[in-house]
Amino acid sequence: MTDAELIRRCDTVFPGHRARTPAEMYAAMAAWCEQHGVEHDVYGSGELIASFEEKIAALLGFEAAVFCISGTMAQVTALRLACSDRGNTPAALHPTSHILVHERSNFQMLGHFDALQVGDRNRPWLAADLEAVPDKLGAIGLEIPMREIGGQVSPWEELEKIKLHARARGVHLHMDGARLWEAQAGYGRSAAEIAAGFDSVYVSLYKGVGGLGGAMLAGSRTFIERAAEWFRRQGGNVIHRSPYVVSAAMQFDARLASMPVYFRRTELLYEALREHPAIRVNPARPAANMLHLHLPVGRERALAIRAELAERHGIWLFNRVSNGVLPDTSYFELYVGDNLLAVPETRLREALRLFADKLK
Repeated sequence: MTDAELIRRCDTVFPGHRARTPAEMYAAMAAWCEQHGVEHDVYGSGELIASFEEKIAALLGFEAAVFCISGTMAQVTALRLACSDRGNTPAALHPTSHILVHERSNFQMLGHFDALQVGDRNRPWLAADLEAVPDKLGAIGLEIPMREIGGQVSPWEELEKIKLHARARGVHLHMDGARLWEAQAGYGRSAAEIAAGFDSVYVSLYKGVGGLGGAMLAGSRTFIERAAEWFRRQGGNVIHRSPYVVSAAMQFDARLASMPVYFRRTELLYEALREHPAIRVNPARPAANMLHLHLPVGRERALAIRAELAERHGIWLFNRVSNGVLPDTSYFELYVGDNLLAVPETRLREALRLFADKLK
């Protein structure tokens, strides 16, 4: 039985949001377009996309924002411009940054900029990590929250010091805010407060929000105009952005309003997990509605347990699982969304108990 078949049989699903079928998504988009009289944009020119770009810019506290077909394109473009403006000096990136881990050396292979890995891969940046860099930097790229280490964030005081460090040295400070909306509850700050002091911010239109894809890049009006021109140069000038914008805009407000609710459910999950010390969590306290769970069994055993719980109890605990650093260990990422909200607390605790029993 495939994973897709197994998960459809489960009445208790932990990770993420329920995925809409294409038919469901397109029907919802069509109804929303009909209700709001939406017209297609033409190469990014249109009422809906302009108003949505303005909305994102205002939420982040910037002059302007522009749609980009992918976060990958948005980020390397922002850092390329920042570094070239400063004599092609390098960008500082955390070892777990999306650019270094998932983008196939695009910054290097396509000649966008040079990069330095800075800091300890197992913890967020401290200001001291950047202060220790002897090189002159063109940009600093900071992910908030940091997905590869369980959604950790730099402590607020350290984040403020990092902002001051960049400003004092004239270094462009860029945020990978793919999951920025999720970090607001953990910090107890608005997106604009978190973004204050950054020169540019990328946010995703599908991670957390649930759109079909796409991204927004925010910054000064001049910087955004230049970035938009570079998107065109890289093949990002698609004739209609409307499918991506509609799919995000129609649920954007509801998703953002739900983020504090997801965070409270994450706090409940942490409390429930204290009864099962064999399951280790990272971070130790929730910083966003996501975390890593570390298991005392290898990857193959974890997959077997997942299948057994799904078949016998209708419980789906995680999607992908990775090998741990130590032998016979593994870990998985859990994003807390609508699925776990729908699970009653008693059932949540029962599922964790069944899981923990299988790990013994």
